[in-house]
Amino acid sequence: MAGIDHSLFDLTALDTLAYQDSPVHRLDARAKVLTVLVFVVVVASYDKYAVLVLLPLLLFPVSLLIMARLPIAFLLKRLALVAPFALLVGIFNPFFDQQVQLQLGGLAISGGWLSFLSIILRFTLTIGSVLVLIAVTSFPAICHALGRLGVPWTFVLQLLFLYRYIFVLGAEAERMVRARSLRSFHGRGNGLKVYAALLTQLLWRTLERARRLYRAMLSRCFSGRFRLLSTSRFGPKELLFVVGWSGYFILLRLGSDAAAVRGWLEGVF
Repeated sequence: MAGIDHSLFDLTALDTLAYQDSPVHRLDARAKVLTVLVFVVVVASYDKYAVLVLLPLLLFPVSLLIMARLPIAFLLKRLALVAPFALLVGIFNPFFDQQVQLQLGGLAISGGWLSFLSIILRFTLTIGSVLVLIAVTSFPAICHALGRLGVPWTFVLQLLFLYRYIFVLGAEAERMVRARSLRSFHGRGNGLKVYAALLTQLLWRTLERARRLYRAMLSRCFSGRFRLLSTSRFGPKELLFVVGWSGYFILLRLGSDAAAVRGWLEGVF
């Protein structure tokens, strides 16, 4: 029960940060979504052994953290919670790729270790930037921005409902776990049969709750789109934000492949 409470509190705390006031918070959500999208694509486009050339990209999430006055320790803890997935993806690389790719004095570094470090760094950059994006924009505003950018509203609504009903489902599960705890003594009521029955009950209650919510939405003239109480405008500040940061990412990417680009240009001309 404490775990469910803690998870819901984390999600609520992350969303609450989005309602602070700062120059980054006041930017139109579309500008932030587009910039983070370019950032993620550029990070993913690097070579699998890229490590040092990725470091200048840290300037983007760190700058947003400072400008938005976000609690760095809180976001680092959220990043650490999902870090095991990145470790699991790259932990076997040093065993399968033992060809030496870098020589630092007397230290030979294999390609497996370089690719492992690259995966960890890419994970930190991409997931960190997405966490910062949610903390300065809010998930509903991100969904609304995706819809205004041309993403099908059906997909946007699915994302929004998934996020919204995490809290409803979590609250329902919390009540059921508390009721089971109050009715079990001396370790009874902890078997697999009990948890299977709880999951069945949770599914049934979720479907029933979803049916009631859908009828309530229809009675309030829900037309398949949702609207925010306040809307922002894509102005010069947003354009400067997107062009400035995207140009910085692209220049770094081209600079890391300067030799390859020069060779391509020589071949063309």
